[in-house]
Amino acid sequence: MEWNDKFMQILNEAVYRYHEQTSHVVKDFFSPDEVEFMASIGCTPHEMFAYVKDYATLGDPSPSTILLIAAMRRVFFMKELRGKAGTTALLKESEMPREWEKFHDIAYLPRIICKADAKLHGTLPQNVMYYCAKDREFLRSHGAIPPEDFLDVVWKARGDKQKVVSYVLRLMKENGDDLPGSQAQG
Repeated sequence: MEWNDKFMQILNEAVYRYHEQTSHVVKDFFSPDEVEFMASIGCTPHEMFAYVKDYATLGDPSPSTILLIAAMRRVFFMKELRGKAGTTALLKESEMPREWEKFHDIAYLPRIICKADAKLHGTLPQNVMYYCAKDREFLRSHGAIPPEDFLDVVWKARGDKQKVVSYVLRLMKENGDDLPGSQAQG
C-alpha cells in the first residue's frame, strides 16, 4: 500500500473513532502501528489528532487538504531531515510570535511563518496546529494561499521572511485582496 493510501486509511478510521468514542486522549487514540507509520512520514499523533478533531467537528480542513499538508511535510522530512526525527526541541508557544504581531504591516504573518517552519522541522508545540482555523482564515484572506504551497514557500525561503512576504503580497494582488497600507485614511 502506498504511504498516501495508508495515511488516508488512518485518517478516515480516526475520524470514525472520534465520532464513536467519548474519550479523546491523544496517547490512547492511535494504535502502535498507526503511531509507527506516522513517525515514518514525519507526522505525530498530536498533529494527526488535531486534523481529525477539526475535520470531525468543523468539516475543515478537508481530508485531501490534510493529505497535501502531510505530503509536503513528508517530502521535507525525507529530503531535509533524511527521514529522522530532529534532535531539536519543540518550540514553546511563548517563544512564537503573537497573533497580533505584524511583518510588513500584515498582522499574523510572523506567527504563521513560524508555525509553517516549525511544522516542516517537526518542532511545533503539541498544543499548536499548523492550518488551524486562524491559519485557514489568514491564508484564505491573503491571496487564497493553499496551505501546502505556503509550506513550500517557507521551505524555499530558508529563513528569508522577505521572500515569504513578497509571495503573500503577490498573491494578494492577483486575488484582488486589500494590500497593506492601501486602505483609505479617514
